[in-house]
Amino acid sequence: MQVIEAYDYLFCGRKRAHFIIAEIQRDLKIRIVDESAPPVVNLVPSKFLPKFDSLEKARRELEQLVNANGMDIELVRV
Repeated sequence: MQVIEAYDYLFCGRKRAHFIIAEIQRDLKIRIVDESAPPVVNLVPSKFLPKFDSLEKARRELEQLVNANGMDIELVRV
C-alpha cells in the first residue's frame, strides 16, 4: 500500500478521524484503529474498502463529508 494523501477530519475544531487515500497494489488487510477508550484495532480486508478510478474521485468522496448541513466540519490535509 502506498499512501497518496492523508487528511484529518475536524468536527468543531477537534480531530475526529484520520483518512488516507492510498494506492493498493494487491489484496491485503488494512489496520483500522478506533482510538476511543479503550482503543479497538480491526484488520479489514482491502476488498471491503471503497475503490475509485482516480485520485480526483477519491478526493470528491472525502469532500462530501464536509458538506453536511452547514456544520463546523473541515478536512485538513496533513
